[in-house]
Amino acid sequence: MRITAAPRTPLARTARRWAPLAGLAAVGLVVAACASSSGTNAGSGGGSSSTPPATGQVLAAAHTGLGTILVDGSGRTVYEFAADKPGVSNCTGSCLQYWPVVTPPATLPASVPGVDATIGEITRSDGMKQVTVNGWPVYRYYKDTKAGATGGQGTNINGGYWWVLSPSGSLIKTAAGSSPSPAPSTSKSSSGGGGWA
Repeated sequence: MRITAAPRTPLARTARRWAPLAGLAAVGLVVAACASSSGTNAGSGGGSSSTPPATGQVLAAAHTGLGTILVDGSGRTVYEFAADKPGVSNCTGSCLQYWPVVTPPATLPASVPGVDATIGEITRSDGMKQVTVNGWPVYRYYKDTKAGATGGQGTNINGGYWWVLSPSGSLIKTAAGSSPSPAPSTSKSSSGGGGWA
């Protein structure tokens, strides 16, 4: 029995001619997609000029739209709660769903490059360890899902205001999106108030 090949149609010849070009176009799309996803995203709430890198340190200094602030080892902004007192956290229960504590490593470093504040730790009433900056407990904000986001800045939630900190541990009371102006704080109110600087 003799088998003959089907005759070549003009459509088959055209498809073979364009196949290499289709492959090149697909490669171009992949390269473009990779290039667009490699940029930094500052996150939300206050914006930052660049995404702070993960340092692995308990705390680090990072440049953001609010100035140079303290972030944790993964680049996430840390906050101080005005209703706290030195060595005492008043963020308990449901508050911790929104403001998770910054937990210390097994061995707390004596100092961290670029951070002038005194870094310490406390044992909370719930038994959990928490990092302190100049004696004050520090937290992260649950809506800051990206490094460098400062969405918790100046919010009055859970009975007090929440502020980012400078590398010296001073409160920065600048509204998100306005010009950075660290506000050194010589006395911190334990009443939870404070308003904008």
